[in-house]
Amino acid sequence: MPSNVIVGLQWGDEGKGKITDLLAKNSDCVIRYQGGNNSGHSIHIKNHYFVLHLIPSGVIYSNVKCIIGPGVVIDPQSLIQEIKNLESIGINTSKVFLAKRAHITMPYHRLLDRYQEESLGDKSIGTTHKGIGPTYVDKISRTGIRALDLLNLEVFRQKLRYNIDIKNQMFTKIFKKKPLSFQSIYEEYIEYAKILSDRIIDAVYEIHDDFYKKKKILFEGAQAMLLDINYGTYPYVTTSSTSTGGVCIGSGIPPNFLGNFIGITKAYCTRVGFGPFPTEIKDEIGDIIRHKGNEYGATTKRPRRCGWLDLIALKYSCMINGINYLVITKLDVLSGFDIIKTCVKYKYDDKIIQYFPVNGKKNVKGIYIDLPGWKQDISHVHKYEDLPNNCKKYIKFIENYLNIEIVLISVGSERNQNIIKNKSLFFRISTYN
Repeated sequence: MPSNVIVGLQWGDEGKGKITDLLAKNSDCVIRYQGGNNSGHSIHIKNHYFVLHLIPSGVIYSNVKCIIGPGVVIDPQSLIQEIKNLESIGINTSKVFLAKRAHITMPYHRLLDRYQEESLGDKSIGTTHKGIGPTYVDKISRTGIRALDLLNLEVFRQKLRYNIDIKNQMFTKIFKKKPLSFQSIYEEYIEYAKILSDRIIDAVYEIHDDFYKKKKILFEGAQAMLLDINYGTYPYVTTSSTSTGGVCIGSGIPPNFLGNFIGITKAYCTRVGFGPFPTEIKDEIGDIIRHKGNEYGATTKRPRRCGWLDLIALKYSCMINGINYLVITKLDVLSGFDIIKTCVKYKYDDKIIQYFPVNGKKNVKGIYIDLPGWKQDISHVHKYEDLPNNCKKYIKFIENYLNIEIVLISVGSERNQNIIKNKSLFFRISTYN
């Protein structure tokens, strides 16, 4: 039985949480495979608005097992607070589990993140100061603390002591800051260990066992393709593999476990923080899109930079991820514009190109085709044939450029504000056929 993989195709915030929620309903297990609590998946259900930072979106359904995989980095304080928030509104979190191999974000990681960004000044990357990058650095340098270590307090004590000694030298000698207290951090984290110990499992065996039992498995990531550490707009990227290839690394599965690769894109583009953005709109139209689309970070509340749809970047993302099912979100936000611009070429220095450049310099500018807009409010449309003609032309233009058919269109944040464009393809992914 093929599993489903959901990946964002832009710089994040494409609405992955809503689509994951939609598909999780028919899933047995939802697995988060990378990233940390520096991003959030937003789900809007009637009067409740959920922002999930670490827990997979399937937690809304009591019958769905949720696994935070080995490739995720965990801030225990954030995870425990998220569990409490969900339980306070009656959501059962008993099926939320944490991989033993997942690395733990510590207070010194958050401080390092902030101090390093401050030291860079106007050359900073624009991180969220959540400590995600430094946690992955310790993981790669083989000095990290894993969830497994929280189950053996003597091992945890030894590893924490080593790390505190090293980090305090950095804080005092390089950044000229105060040292951290070993004892206070140790006592704080052993309390976290008591709360989380029953949830810490060998996720690799659990996932493989579910696969061989023919369970319906959904993999979800954080951030998106253009923030991938290898293939994004480096250095303005995150510190993990956000692509579909990252699923195997972050979950401990072979590639042949994967079947349906579902890419999520907005009908326009947004980006939080610094870095290249070839189609960014810097006039009042960008402000209108930001206001209509509520484009503010789910985790940071930072206003998102807004721009026209970049088909070159989108085609590149589909290529890297092997996307065979495409979902477009927030199409309703574009209602009301006379003209909708769509980027089909770049001006890169003095050249016109039609590929996504490796060197992510800020002097890449979009070259557009103007498409006619539509005035009608489409947020209550449920059938594709009921969309305005110009709206359907916009969809068709995207499909022709990418040579991928759009399966689903989201026209609002509510669960039921969707248009199933291709019923046979949607049935295939929603039933894991």
